[in-house]
Amino acid sequence: APALPETHHLLDARRLALLQDGATLINTARGSLVDTAALPRRCATGRLDAVLDVTDPGPLPPGHPLLRPPNVLVTPHLAGSQGHELCRLGEFTVAEVARFVGGEPLHGTICSGDLHRIA
Repeated sequence: APALPETHHLLDARRLALLQDGATLINTARGSLVDTAALPRRCATGRLDAVLDVTDPGPLPPGHPLLRPPNVLVTPHLAGSQGHELCRLGEFTVAEVARFVGGEPLHGTICSGDLHRIA
């Protein structure tokens, strides 16, 4: 999900409390999606674990409450590049051009009205 005003703290204290006991929250998208004040409180109960590749703020300052619970793993934004993206992007682009030239429907169409929402 992109970082937008309507997605800010999408997972707030109320929604975190709705997660099933024993659930694991994994966030590799945007740190601002999760209320980082509510999350450590919920994890401290032992009913929710968290794996966070992104945080808000990011990186977390020393002593931040999210760094305390043993059931919270914070990684230094490792979920980004895996090394194959440029090759895959090139292959996709060539295939899209071939579809366009051949008069076939494109697989990666984007509506101009959605451009402001794309992550």
